Amino acid sequence: LLQGALVTIALCDMAASSGLILAVAIGLMRTAQRFRFLRWPAGIYVEIFRGTPLLMQIFIAYFGLSILGLNLPRFVAMSIPLILYTGAYMGEIVRAGIEAVPRGQREAGLSVGMTYGQLLRYIVTPTAVRVMIPPSVGFLVQLVKGTSLAYVVGYVELTRAGYIVSQSTYATMLVFTLVGTIYFGICYPLSLASQRLEIRLRRHA
Repeated sequence: LLQGALVTIALCDMAASSGLILAVAIGLMRTAQRFRFLRWPAGIYVEIFRGTPLLMQIFIAYFGLSILGLNLPRFVAMSIPLILYTGAYMGEIVRAGIEAVPRGQREAGLSVGMTYGQLLRYIVTPTAVRVMIPPSVGFLVQLVKGTSLAYVVGYVELTRAGYIVSQSTYATMLVFTLVGTIYFGICYPLSLASQRLEIRLRRHA
């Protein structure tokens, strides 16, 4: 079970880190002012990956790529849909954070000669991050639980490990109580870290 928990954490780390990079790009595209045409492809991407079940995306990535002759390792095949799924949801969170910054503040920054990079760093980011933290942590908790869908393609993460152990020990109730406890042990510190970070940001605001 602990080995399965480590795999679950590795999947979440891969999806969250790579997905965040994608999410920032999507969020910037969705709020683009000068290049408004970028909003369309970003919007289509978000709607597709938010409007279809993660389970279906996993099936397509795992079995669809193999049909095309791309026999990827299971970890990679699982990471691809999780990253794309994370990018879509986190991209909307980034968009909401950027749009939470009053337009007047952004225009004031540009009027005093700030570059776009300086505007993002000194005006947009401080406000946007405070707005983004609560929904981001909520999504990360959802992502941790979403990795349990990997069992459908035989990938041994925490839920699949629990199933294997319960089949060999016949202690189903005990095993899945432990599995639930481990999931809670992964998710609860995320909530605590979020609360502390919010308090710290408010103090420095």
